[in-house]
Amino acid sequence: MPKSNLDISRLKERYHTMLRIRAFEEFAIKAADEKLVLGAIHPSIGQEACAVGVCAALRQDDFLLSTHRGHGHTLAKGADALAMMRELFGREGGICGGKGGSMHIADFSVGMLGANGVVAANINIAAGAAHAAKLLGQDKIAVCIFGDGAINRGPFLEGLNWASAFNLPVLFICEDNQWASTTRSKDVTGGDDPVKRANSLGIKGESVDGNDVMAVEEVTTRMVTEIRAGAGPRLLHAKTYRLLGHTSVDKAAYRPDGEADGKWAECPISRTKDLLIRAGVSESEISKLKADAAAEMNAAFEEAKVSPWPAISDAYSDVQDIGSIKPMDT
Repeated sequence: MPKSNLDISRLKERYHTMLRIRAFEEFAIKAADEKLVLGAIHPSIGQEACAVGVCAALRQDDFLLSTHRGHGHTLAKGADALAMMRELFGREGGICGGKGGSMHIADFSVGMLGANGVVAANINIAAGAAHAAKLLGQDKIAVCIFGDGAINRGPFLEGLNWASAFNLPVLFICEDNQWASTTRSKDVTGGDDPVKRANSLGIKGESVDGNDVMAVEEVTTRMVTEIRAGAGPRLLHAKTYRLLGHTSVDKAAYRPDGEADGKWAECPISRTKDLLIRAGVSESEISKLKADAAAEMNAAFEEAKVSPWPAISDAYSDVQDIGSIKPMDT
């Protein structure tokens, strides 16, 4: 088979990161099933290309804001998998001290300002972070990833309007998985896609195949370069598909029978594996990448399980004003 002109080394790296995200979420679901995680797990299985392609185009000091479905974005931005797993378990050593859990995971050290359990709330936060960077004369940018359900909420209009009015260094990314929780998005969305909505506010935008990791990286890199050069905000509409339910316990019975079945072959990991094989990468090398990702996340899972609980007194750390609150006896 003739060799491809692809950058195979880079493609393998992106593929491995997607496998790491997939493996992390599979263990997160296992943890929820075993009651090690109390609260909802929102898997992004099937959407890994957006996380990896976008974050590959960013610097560590660039800001990133995510949704309640943010494990993949956080990992791709450079957060530590063990600290993330401990966070999901509420254990000591968690990336937020065990206080944020799955839906509010954050790591300021890599620019990840946080996932958000409130749909669309991260859009205004991203506009604020971008405005702060502009006022401080920094060349960092803010990137905000939100779902298709968010474009029908008020903060979408507010955040994009503010970014446009003040020419802010922010990239808005609609990770369109076609389902807003349990409702098909197109059934409750008027007018054209989010690109046209952004255009109406003076923001340039375009759509991309959100299951093509290299296409996502290419267009994100171009947009980030434009934004960093002072061109103002941009919007990227990444079309993908959520393979599982809204949460790990959601059987997605609201979807037509068989709809998701045919989507697995189109998911980013399946498509990238096929591309690597056609480019001459051996099955054994691809299998090793998968095994390495699984081993890493299994180790994180097992270590998080035996990590201690935080001290009760830690409940009073990270509090803005404890005033007359007295720590409980430990």
